[in-house]
Amino acid sequence: MGSSLLQKRWCVSVCVLCFSLTSGVNADKTVDGTVFVDGKRPIAWTDENFICATLDWWPPEKCDYGNCSWGHASLLNLDLKNVVFLNAVKAFSPLKIRLGGTLQDKVIYQTEDSRGPCKPFAESPSELFGYTDACLPLARWDELNSFFKEAEAVIIFGLNALHGKSIHPNYTATGPWNPSNAASFIRYTAKKGYQIYGWELGNELCGKGIGVGVAADTYASDTIVLYNLIRDIYKGDNAKPQIIGPGGFFDSGWFEQYIAKTAGSLDAVTHHIYNLGSGRNEHLIYRILNPSVLDGGSDVFKALEGILRSSGTSAAAWVGESGGAYNSGRNRVTNAFVFSFCALLWHKLMGRSVLLTNFTGTKRVRAYSHCAKQSKGVVLLLINLDGNTTVQAKIEAKGRLMNLHKNRHYLHSSKVSGLTREEYHLTPKDGNIQSQTVLLNGKALTVGSSGAIPALDPVTISLSKPITVAPFSIVFVHFPDVAMPACR
Repeated sequence: MGSSLLQKRWCVSVCVLCFSLTSGVNADKTVDGTVFVDGKRPIAWTDENFICATLDWWPPEKCDYGNCSWGHASLLNLDLKNVVFLNAVKAFSPLKIRLGGTLQDKVIYQTEDSRGPCKPFAESPSELFGYTDACLPLARWDELNSFFKEAEAVIIFGLNALHGKSIHPNYTATGPWNPSNAASFIRYTAKKGYQIYGWELGNELCGKGIGVGVAADTYASDTIVLYNLIRDIYKGDNAKPQIIGPGGFFDSGWFEQYIAKTAGSLDAVTHHIYNLGSGRNEHLIYRILNPSVLDGGSDVFKALEGILRSSGTSAAAWVGESGGAYNSGRNRVTNAFVFSFCALLWHKLMGRSVLLTNFTGTKRVRAYSHCAKQSKGVVLLLINLDGNTTVQAKIEAKGRLMNLHKNRHYLHSSKVSGLTREEYHLTPKDGNIQSQTVLLNGKALTVGSSGAIPALDPVTISLSKPITVAPFSIVFVHFPDVAMPACR
């Protein structure tokens, strides 16, 4: 699928690009390739705030496969005064931040009329998800919202959907959702003026569920209860928070029933993608580099798109969580260059309109293009999954090579000579794709002593030259002077 990024009507709020890269660069050959960009009209549109992140609940004791990777990354213990973290969030402004994850369905919210001791999560192998219930203190909620306001973040909060339900030995949860604790928490949030973009009900409880599952008709009824609750609490507000669900792995029959029964009550249908499998897999890098594995990711998008289209719902489809490899990823893989940490450049360069894009010459190059965010031009993204091949890429627009000397109708200016494009080449330090240092145009991207995020500056290249895509590299190319009908 290396061509089109999204299906029509998709309002995807995640950009964890795991089309990545394997242990060292050794360029043995050079091949020619051609990128075809159809700029007649967009084939899809991304959400305005395409990039998002999740703040999870896992405590420091959470360990997987010998690694205890969570540390102080939980929304309960994260250092909100960390300048680097603040600047990173502000760099994506406005960054959508989802507060949720597996343990959200074991969280009780402290309220103004119930200010007893707030206990943290504790390991308990006999309990659901291996932990006791825990509590979100109101003081911490106030601190979080102060940070979100300063960072100009857009917040989605994942509510406990199991409150009041009975958990059975066959890993099912039955009975109606008890919204009383959530209602008190939401009323407090609204009274304080904290801006919440959306309230999402539950985490990975759809289908068979992760740990426990809830039937689609029951989940739909619970979602409608949330919808009515939000309408009541925010009844005087012009802009009400969105109602979002179910936030789990796609199951066609379950989703079809859920979407049909929540028509008119649901704004966004969220599903999760971990198409690389478990972080335990010692061959995870191979899966990241395998075009066939990456191509398979489109199947769920197409299936859910079909359900939405046939249902007539106005709800949009979101990828609510996409971590690549589940169970905390894998050390030196999902926290290294191979995992394609290019989201900040995406945020800076890529506009909403998605263009049909194809690459010929090698199956190891992924190609995507959007209308530019900073101009009326086009931005091309090329990802080389091959560690032994350099690609020299030329561009075609509707069948014409975009050297543009002969195709002036694609230019904003009638003067061809001297026109340039802007290129951003991301490569790993020392050619090691398991490095945790990323180079931009050969220069290491490092945070300064003040905590400032480094500048992302391009190199300027003549418009007439082919694009050089080094082995195991990610290249963004901005064509500010290329005019396409889709981007006017």
